[in-house]
Amino acid sequence: MRKTTRTWLLLAATLAVLGCCLAGWLTWRQSLARSLDDTARRGDNVLQLATTALSGELDRFERLPPLIAEQTIVTRLAADPRNPALVIQANDYLRRIQRLLGATDIYLMDTDGLTIAASNFDTDTSFIGGNFAFRPYFYDALTGEAGQFYALGTTSGKRGYYFGAPVRVAGLTAGVLVFKVDLDAIEGTWAGGDYAVLVTDPEGVSFLSSRPDWRFAAMRPLTNAAQANIESTRRYAGTPIGLLQIIGEGRHRNSPVLRIAEVQGAREYLQRDMPMDRAGWVVHVLIDTAAARASALTLAFVAMLTFGVLAMVGAVVWQRRLRLDERLQVQAEARADLERRVEERTHELRQAQADLVQAGKMAALGQMSAALSHEFNQPLAAARTYADNAGVLMDRGRLVEARGNIDRILSLIDRLASISRHLRSFARAPGQKLSHVSVAEVVEAAVEIAALRIRAADATLTIDLDSDLPQVVAGPVRLQQVLVNILTNAADAVEGLPTRTIHLTAEAIGDDVLIRIADSGPGVPEGLATRIFDPFFSTKGVGKGLGLGLSISYNIVKDFGGDLSVTSGPGACFVLRLAAAMTAQQEAAE
Repeated sequence: MRKTTRTWLLLAATLAVLGCCLAGWLTWRQSLARSLDDTARRGDNVLQLATTALSGELDRFERLPPLIAEQTIVTRLAADPRNPALVIQANDYLRRIQRLLGATDIYLMDTDGLTIAASNFDTDTSFIGGNFAFRPYFYDALTGEAGQFYALGTTSGKRGYYFGAPVRVAGLTAGVLVFKVDLDAIEGTWAGGDYAVLVTDPEGVSFLSSRPDWRFAAMRPLTNAAQANIESTRRYAGTPIGLLQIIGEGRHRNSPVLRIAEVQGAREYLQRDMPMDRAGWVVHVLIDTAAARASALTLAFVAMLTFGVLAMVGAVVWQRRLRLDERLQVQAEARADLERRVEERTHELRQAQADLVQAGKMAALGQMSAALSHEFNQPLAAARTYADNAGVLMDRGRLVEARGNIDRILSLIDRLASISRHLRSFARAPGQKLSHVSVAEVVEAAVEIAALRIRAADATLTIDLDSDLPQVVAGPVRLQQVLVNILTNAADAVEGLPTRTIHLTAEAIGDDVLIRIADSGPGVPEGLATRIFDPFFSTKGVGKGLGLGLSISYNIVKDFGGDLSVTSGPGACFVLRLAAAMTAQQEAAE
């Protein structure tokens, strides 16, 4: 009997050890997967902010070179490049414009690529006399296109993004005006934290990075064609291109996991990427996985410890039942104590669940702030364009037109404030006052804000409003918000397709006014039509929105007493049904 008991005890101890190891391994795998998922989501937020900052800086300067290229002093010097008096005037003008606009350098080249005037004419690194015909921004602009290129300056040795614009005289290209913009300030905002941000060019070379030792290094060995392209354009002015020491590669779902050798030892990173097609760049965020692995290891240890404690308790209970039959009361007390512990664990589990719900709410608020930043970007870009135009108009003495641009800027500022106030419409806040609103005026304001996104998608917008369209019962700012959201969604849907059209119509039917916005995109799949207005539901990819826009729009239209629906085939068609406002004659008749 005693030998049999020892055999069972030995078998139970072996199973307990194996179960403890299995529990720790399973917990480690599941916890690590969850921790890496959280790491990937955090990386997407950082990626979205970094990409938005870069795009905003490029948007700020993109439209300026063509405007400056049309100025009289620039065109006169391009037509007569050897006139010393014109050179002096142009140098002074370019320096004033450079300081006013915040560009790094502005210079003018003739058709042979020789620099004839520059904002840094009186510095040790003056561009005057330098020939940059080998740069792509020069020969692209010389053919009449907008030239853009990122490179290390061959004269200054400083990094910069170049915008080139043709200077036309009598209908012919007589020179190229170039803006050089420094992106180092944006790079400086990426420093710190357990992540690294880097931007690679079309050849895969990192030229912007929060890690200085990763700058001017390739993530993969360069091909012969890539090396030849770098040398022909002198993109990095002879600077040697290094190579990141990737000593191990893996994947977590769709994300690469890289192990990189560094001075202080090898570290593992989860990589998230987002392309910037306009410049041919790719923005990468590499987040250190050490914290995720430490968290998973801690939870695995807790699971093993819990399993071991439970196994030990079971062994003690079992042994007492075999040897101490007379102490039934003691065993009953032990069972009661065990039930109390289980109840405490259950209470702790419920508390943990409540904490997870609160954490989820905080994560959603963080994503909403990124979406609000994206909503602000379009009015800010429009305001920047109007401000630039206003400056040019005032220089030309056209004060009335400049005043019109300033009024539009004030309107856009009111728009930004209104977006902030009305974001709470997602919560369906009651009691907001409605009024009689002109559909034509709201459509005009919405199209003005959405025009930037529509042009970026290279889409064609047509508008067809009935001439005798009545006013509707709504809030003008919130109705404008709904139209902007649907128009920008339509631009997203048609972007990259062979046919890119958006059609907005409005007509009165009975006591209602129907506003339809149809696009030539892929439409809404039949199985998703019933979920399209749900919060946090989105058909877009990672980093392209939180799925709140249509939900907010739906609730806003409901607050107006109207309805928002969608049909598909071909393309998507969103229909806003709003109540028509009663005229003074109708009110008197009642």
